[in-house]
Amino acid sequence: MPLLKISFIRKFILFLAAAMLSVSAMAADFNQVQREANQGVVEAQDALGAMYYEGEGVRQDYDKAVEWYTKAANQGLAEAQYNLGNAYYNGEGVRQDYSKALELYQKSANQGDASAQYNLGYMYDEGTGVRQDYAKAVEWYQKAANQGDASAQSNLGVMYEKGTGVRQDSTKAVEWFQKAANQGDASAQYNLGYMYDKGQGVRQDYAKAAEWYQKAANQGDADAQSSLGVMYDKGQGVRQDYAKAVEWFQKAADQGNGNAQANLGAMYEYGTGVRQDYAKALELYQKSANQGDSSGQRNLGVMYEYGTGVRQDYAKALELYQKSANQGDKYAQHYVGTMYEEGDGVEQNIITAKEWFGKSCDSGNQDGCEQYRILNLE
Repeated sequence: MPLLKISFIRKFILFLAAAMLSVSAMAADFNQVQREANQGVVEAQDALGAMYYEGEGVRQDYDKAVEWYTKAANQGLAEAQYNLGNAYYNGEGVRQDYSKALELYQKSANQGDASAQYNLGYMYDEGTGVRQDYAKAVEWYQKAANQGDASAQSNLGVMYEKGTGVRQDSTKAVEWFQKAANQGDASAQYNLGYMYDKGQGVRQDYAKAAEWYQKAANQGDADAQSSLGVMYDKGQGVRQDYAKAVEWFQKAADQGNGNAQANLGAMYEYGTGVRQDYAKALELYQKSANQGDSSGQRNLGVMYEYGTGVRQDYAKALELYQKSANQGDKYAQHYVGTMYEEGDGVEQNIITAKEWFGKSCDSGNQDGCEQYRILNLE
């Protein structure tokens, strides 16, 4: 299951209702806006830029959009500064320039524009166009969050949970996730579900976790779909239903979610909720492993070790176990230890085997602890 997730840079926000108009009405609206923009009405200049950007009432033209956003931004309109900042960030109608985007977001944010404050926080968070500064990210997320910006609230929650740029506080994290989730923010809904799932900052409650995962999953959030599949697979917070688990794993896997691909592969490997199909399991594990998912790498390694659905290959199995183990997978660490202990796919090396069993034990795998103890007695 993936850890907490952040919301990404904000897209353009338009200030027109033209999408609901007929073609003729949009054309008439465009003509009116254009007349006012040519007269120097700053709001009309920004709106005209938005119409060119979206292709509403006029043929889409990013260059023209930038031209009109620039006119309005030069007059100090916060919304236009924000929109122009997005153009520079995305490289639409202008050469991509993160520093210029940052400058424009800053101007807009200083005027109190919540979306610009959020984007500015994100750039400091990621170190895009500016030196990474978590404290600055928190500062700007906080300003936007205080204005009710859901994405900022969700990301601020992540900062509190991780203790990044602010003192770690899981209770505060839950508080901010809740605010954003109540507004329908899918990332926040997933994050809130995760907190209930793990009992972090709140009493563990699988039913609540499933409820919030469901809300995010219904919005198409792949991580939430994968996590909801796990709940149905294990019967945590919901009645156990393997078919439902497969359904949600499939939705997430179709979006390229590596964890879901690994989980769906396991369902096919063991014939749980679906007809057993080693070839399908192998295919899904491979997709997952190619994305660097530790579970997918481990499970694919098991198939190669035992020759399940594929020709047995100890060296390939060890390679995959090693990749998974290097990511901290406690089971893969144990399997690497076993390969070295037995000399399968590699020259036997008891010292190296003990090292991997020790790592597996430190990661919380009792089987690893037992093997480490046994080898130390010999």
